[in-house]
Amino acid sequence: MTHPAQQVPAIHHRRVGDIIVTSVSDGFLDGSMAVIQNIAPEDATRILREAHRPLPRRTAVNTFLIRAGGRIALVDTGCGAAMAATGGKMFENLSAAGVAPAAIDTVLLTHMHPDHSNGLSDAAGQPFFAKAELAMHQAEYAFWHDDAAMGRADETSRQRNFMAGRTQVAPYQARLKLFAGGEVFPGVTAMHLPGHTPGHTGYLITSGGESLLIWGDIIHLPEIQIQHPEVTMTFDIDPVQAAATRRRVFDQVASEGQAVAGMHMHFPGLLHLARRGDGYQLLHDGWYPAM
Repeated sequence: MTHPAQQVPAIHHRRVGDIIVTSVSDGFLDGSMAVIQNIAPEDATRILREAHRPLPRRTAVNTFLIRAGGRIALVDTGCGAAMAATGGKMFENLSAAGVAPAAIDTVLLTHMHPDHSNGLSDAAGQPFFAKAELAMHQAEYAFWHDDAAMGRADETSRQRNFMAGRTQVAPYQARLKLFAGGEVFPGVTAMHLPGHTPGHTGYLITSGGESLLIWGDIIHLPEIQIQHPEVTMTFDIDPVQAAATRRRVFDQVASEGQAVAGMHMHFPGLLHLARRGDGYQLLHDGWYPAM
C-alpha cells in the first residue's frame, strides 16, 4: 500500500457577497522562541504546549486572492524561495486554484517583511506578476526606502528586510501605486494598522451586506497573543504601537462580530473573536463544502 506523502493543495474559498476570497497557503515557518517579547519564555512555551502546537515555534504563512468586478487581486506574496523549504508554496497552490500569475492584475501588500513580499520577483529581478499593479501604503514604501532607517537597523535587518524589500519591489516601479487609505480594489478598502511596520495595512472587503477584514500581521502566534495582546515580536518596528493597534482591532472585531482573515492564523486563516470577561476567545470559522 502506498501512503500519501503530502496534503491536498492548500486553498479555501470564502464568499463575501458577490466577492470570492480564496485563502492560499504559502506554507509555514519554524523559528526561535527568542523573538517573543513581554512574556516569560516558560509561559510562552507552556501555552503552546498546552495548545498542542509544535515547539519551539511554528507560524503559518497565508496569502489571499480576491475576485471582484471581473478582476483578481492577490494580498501578499509569501516567502518566495529565500526563507525556508517549508515556505514558498504559494505558487503551486495558486496553480491548484487555477490562477496563473499573469491573471493577477493587482498585488496588495500588507507590508514589506520578507514573508509577505519575497514572492514578488525572482533572483534575476524579474517580476512574477508581469501584468500586475503593486499597491501598498505610502508610509510602508517610504520606511523601507529610507537610508537613515536602514542605517539604524542591524545587519540582518538591513539585508533581509531593507535590501531584499527594495529588490523585490524594484521591477514594479512603473506600476507602483502608493495610497494613504480609501478603496484600493473593487469592494476593498485599505485600513492603516501601524506598529508592526509604519505602513502595515489591513484590507476590509465588503459586498452585499457582508464583510471580511484581512488584518495582516495583527497577530503571529494566536494561542499566545489572543490571550496576551501585550505580547510583541522582535520584528515589530514599534512594539508599543503594535500592541496598542492589536488591542484596538481586537475590540473592534469582537464588538462588531467582524469576520477576520489573518496571514499567520492556522490555515485557512479565517476566524472571529468573542469577548470573554476581560479577554477574548478565538473562534475558528468552520469549513463548508459549498460557498
